Amino acid sequence: MQTAPTNERPASKLPSVDASFWVMKIAATTLGETAGDLLSMTLGIGYAASSLTLVSAFLVALGLQLASRRYRPPLYWLVILATSTAGTTMSDYMDRTLALGYAKGAALLVTLLLVVLALWRRATGSLAVDRVTTRKAELFYWIAILVSNTLGTALGDFLADDSGLGFTGGAALIGGLLALVLLAAFFTRISRVLLFWIAFVLTRPFGATMGDVLTKSHDKGGLDLGTKGSSAVLAAILVAFVAWAAAKERRRLATASG
Repeated sequence: MQTAPTNERPASKLPSVDASFWVMKIAATTLGETAGDLLSMTLGIGYAASSLTLVSAFLVALGLQLASRRYRPPLYWLVILATSTAGTTMSDYMDRTLALGYAKGAALLVTLLLVVLALWRRATGSLAVDRVTTRKAELFYWIAILVSNTLGTALGDFLADDSGLGFTGGAALIGGLLALVLLAAFFTRISRVLLFWIAFVLTRPFGATMGDVLTKSHDKGGLDLGTKGSSAVLAAILVAFVAWAAAKERRRLATASG
C-alpha cells in the first residue's frame, strides 16, 4: 500500500522568534563576551589557544545539533553560546594578535557575513529562519551566526574603545538602533527577514558592550563585576530561560502527539 504524497516540509529545529528568543539571545551573547574574556584574559590562556578551544567546542555542539531530529532548546542555545564565546576570542585574535584593529577587523567580518548570506540566498532561495528545514540551510544558518557573533564583538569593541562613546555610550547606541528595528517591525512593511538579520547582528555588539559594562572597572566606565561574577549571573539567567523553553517544548510535543 502506497502512502499519499505530502507537500509538508520537515519541522524546523529552530525556535520561534518571539520576545523570549531575543532575551535569551542577548543573555547568551553577553555571556559569550564575558566567558570568552574569562578564558582568554582572566585565566591567561591567550587568544589563539582560547579560539582553538572554543571553536572546537562549537564544532562538537554543532555536530550534535545537526544530528538531532527536532528542536531541543538546551542543545540549540548551547550552540548559540558556543558561537558567542568562540566569536569573542576569534575577534580578539584578529584585532589584537594579528593587529588588524577593530575597524579593519569589523570591515572584514561585515564583508564575510554578506558573502555568507548571499551564498545562502543563492543556494536555498531564502534567508527566512522559519524555512530552515534542510541540512544545507541549517549549515548556512550556523555559519552566518558564527560570523555575525564574531563581527558583533569587533563592533562592540570598536564602539567601546575607538569611537569615543565608551561602554555605556556604545550600549545606548546599539540599544537605540534595536528599538528602531522593533518599531520598523510594527509600523513599516520592511522585510521581516531583513529586520531579523539586522537585529540578530546588532544584539551581538549590544551583548559585547553590555559585557564590558558589567566586567570593566569603575574608572573605565564599567560596573566592576568581573568576568567570573558577570558570567555566573548571566549563566543563571540563561539556564532559567532555557529550562522554561524546554518545558514549553515538551508541552507542545505532548499536545501534538495526544
